[in-house]
Amino acid sequence: MDRLTVCSPAKLNLVLDVLGKRPDGFHELSTIFERISLSDQITLSRNKSKKIIIRCSHPDVPLSSSNLVYKAAMMLSSDFSISEGIDIDIIKNIPVAAGLAGGSSNAAAVLLGLNRLWQLGLGSQELAGYASRIGSDVAFFLYDTPYALGTGRGELIRPLDIKTKLWHVLVTPRVKMLSKDVFTRLKLNLTNKKDNVNILLPFLRKGDLVRLAGSLSNDLEPAILSLRPDFIYLKKKLLDAGATGVCFSGSGPSVFALVTSQKHALSVRAQFDRRYSQSFVVSTL
Repeated sequence: MDRLTVCSPAKLNLVLDVLGKRPDGFHELSTIFERISLSDQITLSRNKSKKIIIRCSHPDVPLSSSNLVYKAAMMLSSDFSISEGIDIDIIKNIPVAAGLAGGSSNAAAVLLGLNRLWQLGLGSQELAGYASRIGSDVAFFLYDTPYALGTGRGELIRPLDIKTKLWHVLVTPRVKMLSKDVFTRLKLNLTNKKDNVNILLPFLRKGDLVRLAGSLSNDLEPAILSLRPDFIYLKKKLLDAGATGVCFSGSGPSVFALVTSQKHALSVRAQFDRRYSQSFVVSTL
């Protein structure tokens, strides 16, 4: 096999609890990941140049060693003394720096794809070890699961056996929002901190959309809004358009609206097409 094409999906955070600052400088998190149908496509092709070559038409995707897919390929190539190079072609559909973990998903897709293409025989725990060295969100995408609990920096993953399928309208303003800038503005208040993960999980398991909507939460929202106070109006507009619940994903700026069905999603999205060109109808994958 000389070429392999893999799907690289985005994620949403139905809950994102920040539990404190860690000695390593990161934050301790507890989050519910949802894998969604918005995805990139990555094609891996062997080459004889012995180089890792990244190609992507999106202007905000780096084609250098700063791209997480490069780091993923370089780790495996170095550790397993791979003598050939690899071409990595990315068709980018997931907005960049948007709280959807597109870059992390791409890196996971490359880990999984090269494990197959180069026949490395790595198991899930070994791949998770590589993922944790690349980035906090990477490990989630190694698992074939629609939902998972993420702890630690987000890299410790426990897949959740939940069959509920959700529909969302996802709106991403054309503003890049870097996680480090959001976390810098985070003001932790751990007094009387709610366990939002365990509050939400029963409603997700039962498919109770009304109570699920009321349980969506993201501790980073105040920091996001301190950078862009105008985003509060986007949340309000989605609720006014008929969304059941609205929340930021990750460190933003993407906002997702929980809706009752695909038909409902299309109706809500139609009200956002003109002003927000990056609006999507997505479902649990």
